[in-house]
Amino acid sequence: MKILLVEDDKTIASGLEYSLQQDHFSTVCCHDAESAQKVIEEQLADFDLCLLDVGLPDGSGYDLCTMIKKQRDIPVIFLTAIDDEVNVVMGLDMGADDYITKPFRIRELISRMKTVLRRYQKQTPAKAWIELNGIQVHTQEGKVFKNGQEILLTALEYRLLLIFANHVGQVLTRSQLLEQIWDVAGDFVNDNTLTVYIKRLREKLEDNPQNPQIIKTVRGLGYRVGD
Repeated sequence: MKILLVEDDKTIASGLEYSLQQDHFSTVCCHDAESAQKVIEEQLADFDLCLLDVGLPDGSGYDLCTMIKKQRDIPVIFLTAIDDEVNVVMGLDMGADDYITKPFRIRELISRMKTVLRRYQKQTPAKAWIELNGIQVHTQEGKVFKNGQEILLTALEYRLLLIFANHVGQVLTRSQLLEQIWDVAGDFVNDNTLTVYIKRLREKLEDNPQNPQIIKTVRGLGYRVGD
């Protein structure tokens, strides 16, 4: 599980990062709103949960929560010294899943994080199939169909398509794709190989690979499936 931690107090942030890592969470930490916004814009697809301080030197955790929820339905927990009812209610009303006031006990925080994560997993059942511009990905059978005809994909091509299908509308960088597919079937995938696999996948899925309608290139950023 990967956590986005936004906390301006570096002492608190350091202690939290250590405790989360001991509990097998990986973390990315930001100490201000500006750096957090950049991470949200570029890497939100990587995270399973966000821990947000409300009071930041250059902004508010409330604004970050709004930004996050517009992009993904991902768990958000506020960490703050502000414990009055108005702020608690406001935080929950804007979509946060929990509101924990400082000082807090680390074990309690982690327990509440796990509770929120379990709730999201129950609310998100596995889909039997996913449709992308006429392409159907039957996830339980591991098969792909185009206009009713099965398309034969290699294990790595299928894995790559499944990654795109699970992140519809999100820009995925080449680095993000490489991290998720490099060890499929025990094969090492480098940047040039990724280019080849995306080309092959387009050839199998697209009517006109030179003008792709499914896997779109976002210049300077990566690739996106869907609007």
